[in-house]
Amino acid sequence: MPAIYPFTAIVGQERMRRALVLNAVDPRIGGVLIRGERGTAKSTAARALAALLPSVKVVSDCRFGCDPDKPATWCTECLERHDHGEQLPVAMRATPFINLPVSATEDRVVGTLDIEKAIQKGVRSFEPGVLAAANRGMLYIDEVNLLDDHVVDVLLDAAAMGVNIVEREGISFSHPARFILVGTMNPEEGDLRPQLLDRFALSVEIYGIREIRERVQIMERNIAFEADSVGFRDRWLSKEKELSLQIDQGRKLVDAVTYSSQNLLAIASLTASLNVDGHRADLVILKAARAQAAFEGRTAITDRDIALAAELALPHRMKGGPFQREEMGVEELRERIEQLQHSTAASTDQESTSELGDEGSSSSKKA
Repeated sequence: MPAIYPFTAIVGQERMRRALVLNAVDPRIGGVLIRGERGTAKSTAARALAALLPSVKVVSDCRFGCDPDKPATWCTECLERHDHGEQLPVAMRATPFINLPVSATEDRVVGTLDIEKAIQKGVRSFEPGVLAAANRGMLYIDEVNLLDDHVVDVLLDAAAMGVNIVEREGISFSHPARFILVGTMNPEEGDLRPQLLDRFALSVEIYGIREIRERVQIMERNIAFEADSVGFRDRWLSKEKELSLQIDQGRKLVDAVTYSSQNLLAIASLTASLNVDGHRADLVILKAARAQAAFEGRTAITDRDIALAAELALPHRMKGGPFQREEMGVEELRERIEQLQHSTAASTDQESTSELGDEGSSSSKKA
């Protein structure tokens, strides 16, 4: 197997790398859409991240790689085996990386049930699809904007629910479908429908690097990798292991990350002030902020975490605010959050003062 370009050797593109890492820490965030011109390391980054992800514990002979420690997520087959008293064998395996072709059909994605065998022999036969292969791994879709809209819908539904349910003629089969969804596209070749665009949790717009020194670095590193890919990867191995360990520790910590009512107010105030439609953005920001905190080894989120998450969750959901003219940076978002918090606190104080005044006037009337 040829060596894969190291994730830590990618020059620049900080937002793209951060969006990918946050989804690696918590796949429940809901994936990332990377939009950018040709030759900006979109597919390189996706493959590189998959290569450094920690190995996962699986039921060794399960076709879907079920997590033996989470029975609630098991497939139909593992549940039936467990119910019959069977001890499920356990093993470690590398995180799978599945590349979905643009020509993929719905059956190829979700899998198929053999109705004829079920009717004639009374046997439930399920042929797994792409979602089964991608479970507990990464599902990569290049040129996602060229994929059939219905297939994209199915993928996003599975990513949101974490399970794939196939039903045909009264026969049902389900299996876990928890994966890191990464879609890439070149906007010059057409865009996604707004309904599908909103379903991607995070979105990053990337461009070719203009800084001369960084462009030189890109050339030097790529030439070195082509000349000796194994040796080049070995030179970056310590940094790759360090990031892999940090992601693994973040995964273990993310569910323990806490947030306050003040944090929730900050998120809600931010999205409301920017006229963001719906509530998906609020939930995504909260999940991404928790993942950011966990990645940095902390158990409580901060305004900075919220701003970093908002920078990735809001651009593709804006209908005419600041993002349409020029994307807001992290510092601008932090300042906006602080301003909103101050105005919220001031209005709360005014309400409290007003209530006290009302109580005072009521008391004097009674007297």
